[in-house]
Amino acid sequence: MRFLCASLVLLCYLVCFTSCRKDFEYAPSSGQLEFSKDTVFLDTVFTNIGSSTYSLKVYNRSSRDIKIPTIRLAGGENSQYRLNVDGQAGKSFNDIPLFSGDSLYVFIETTYDLAPIGQDEFLYTDQLLFDEGVYEQRIPLVTLVRDAVFLYPATLANGSRESLLLGLDEEGRELRITGFLLEDDELQFTKEKPYVIYGYAAVGSGKVLTVEAGTRVHFHKESGILVGTGGSIRIEGMLSEDRDLMENEVVFEGDRLEPEFSEVPGQWGTLWLAPGSIDNEISHLTLKNATVGILVEGHPESPAPTLSLSNTQVYNSSAVNLWGRNTSIEGENLVLGHAGNHSLLLDRGGSYRFLHTTIANYWRNGFRTGSALKITTYDAVDRENSTGGDLLQADFLNCITDGNTSKELSLDQRPGSDFNFFFSHVLLKFNDSSGELAGNPLYDFSDTSRYLNVFLNAEAGFTAPFRNDFTLGPQSEALGVGDPDTAQLVPLDLLGTDRTQAPSLGAYQQ
Repeated sequence: MRFLCASLVLLCYLVCFTSCRKDFEYAPSSGQLEFSKDTVFLDTVFTNIGSSTYSLKVYNRSSRDIKIPTIRLAGGENSQYRLNVDGQAGKSFNDIPLFSGDSLYVFIETTYDLAPIGQDEFLYTDQLLFDEGVYEQRIPLVTLVRDAVFLYPATLANGSRESLLLGLDEEGRELRITGFLLEDDELQFTKEKPYVIYGYAAVGSGKVLTVEAGTRVHFHKESGILVGTGGSIRIEGMLSEDRDLMENEVVFEGDRLEPEFSEVPGQWGTLWLAPGSIDNEISHLTLKNATVGILVEGHPESPAPTLSLSNTQVYNSSAVNLWGRNTSIEGENLVLGHAGNHSLLLDRGGSYRFLHTTIANYWRNGFRTGSALKITTYDAVDRENSTGGDLLQADFLNCITDGNTSKELSLDQRPGSDFNFFFSHVLLKFNDSSGELAGNPLYDFSDTSRYLNVFLNAEAGFTAPFRNDFTLGPQSEALGVGDPDTAQLVPLDLLGTDRTQAPSLGAYQQ
């Protein structure tokens, strides 16, 4: 009992002693901090657009608990960088404790305005300083800031954003999206500066949006381009000498420029060619990371196609890369790569012709149920909807349809509708091992009125399909088996290589 009482007294003494202690014993920092990076690169940002948050980890490798006298920005309160240390925001911090063998995070952001210095591009730098005097340690901060042409909807008197009328719902209510009509002086996109679009930039009736070779267009979340009735878009990219730089091609992508966002799907909306748009032409465009890459609607029986598309790549769309809805499209030298559902979706009928097109879906950002290529006379959004259409034509000549599922072709005919399609000299992945579709005449690959020289389940042999590189490797079974007459219609491949001798299938000649 006496032992228990003594123990309780000792415990109380210890509790009282530690609760009254004001702080721990810290040694001063002596310039021996270690860091996860010797320079923090905040990558590229647009003027007046905030960067992502970047982190620097600070280590105390010593055997002593230390106190860092100061963590601050060399530029002081005028610095355009912002810090957060141990949950506190600011630009200067004093007496930061750091236990032996422990670490802390410093988070860094920036927003920079190029207007006062009058430059289109500027390398903005500062330094993160730890301690001072002889023990001072420095970590450079580096950000490339670019100017751009910003296009966005106006703010109305009631505080709402300008919007575009899409039509009426079944109850007669207006359907609207945030967006604005491009003015006449905004209808010529040039390569002088990149463009950043907020909301949907719309092309009105009788107007043409022209995008010159080398132009870069960046879209904010849920933004895009809408070409309305009587309007047109002409994307006039050209073949580039450097495949990586793509100096002459037009590029559509999101407005997050950090490397970690370079291949993230679904960052923006779509290039929408609405019903009634006319004479749309696209050449040498690379479009990536949208929700729906290109959505084309209407005018299936027009003498001229609603969209003529050549030498173009569309990939990493979270839903569909190219979606034709009861419309007419002519395409050649196309690459329609990864997508969360279909690489190419043609629904509600229409008229289509694709030459030397690579349709290949190796999506790995989640579960994919859709085939790389789907053709249907139903409404793909609402299959029970009575609105459908006839498939007047769907020709695929010297093409590849491939992917990482067993059946990359889906055909779905609405009863009573015309369903005219033809595959000639194509590599097609379709492995119906369960025999689920064995009796379906749409998949009768011996029917030469629909299938001619089909290389069923042959090895595409792409160079790096999971990285959207669909050039053909030396073991590809698509090499040299194309129809020479079709190749004469598209004599150069996507990279400008002659294909008239022993043409390969798809967009690339090996």
